[in-house]
Amino acid sequence: MTDVSLLQILLANLAILAGACLQGVAGYGIGTLSAPLLFLISPLLLPGPLVLNAILLTVLMLIRNRGALRLTEVRFAVGGGVAGAILAAITLLLVSTKGFELMFGGLILAGVVLSIGGLKPALNPRNSMIAGAASTYMGTITAVGGPPIAMIYQNEKGPLVRANMSAFFLVASMFSLLALIASGYLGLRELKLFAVTFPGVFVGFWLSGRLVHHIPLEGLRPIILGIAAVAGTAALIRGFMTL
Repeated sequence: MTDVSLLQILLANLAILAGACLQGVAGYGIGTLSAPLLFLISPLLLPGPLVLNAILLTVLMLIRNRGALRLTEVRFAVGGGVAGAILAAITLLLVSTKGFELMFGGLILAGVVLSIGGLKPALNPRNSMIAGAASTYMGTITAVGGPPIAMIYQNEKGPLVRANMSAFFLVASMFSLLALIASGYLGLRELKLFAVTFPGVFVGFWLSGRLVHHIPLEGLRPIILGIAAVAGTAALIRGFMTL
């Protein structure tokens, strides 16, 4: 019915649970952690089903952290996200399935490099627009849009990070959704896969509320980036082997 096995659905829910829990604690992470794992489980789970799950998660997070939201800072990132979504839609229309795997792998590895690069851009309108465009572009194609926007919030406090990034991700994910529909990457199959994987979001979000002050994020970061690097490399190898 969904072109994936029951075991794959269970594993997908676990991967989404872990990513949702991480994002509930850190402000982002469902893409960085879940997308590489989902690709290894089944490429059919990306990008549409995970983008839909990300929208659900960001709604829940925005409700939880609404008191710390500062919309004046988010609007510039959202403006950049429009350009990123349009460019992503054009890209998806032009690439083949083989090309998608190569692009997925390349963008995943680019996200890893951004995460470990040590750059600390200031939180200002120009950087927000650039990060918003890059994040939405990557998020539309790979469902991993966190690293660019996270870079400009890395020196801010937890509640602000979770609130502002949730607001940005919600709008950016909507842009991504429109881009996926326009490019033919979101249809009935993707909706069915979302329908059997969204429980992972609810459990992960619930769990994050109990772990938000207890998870050592810096200790988990190398593991998360290592998973992403392995999946990105696997996607590149698969793409090159099928050329």
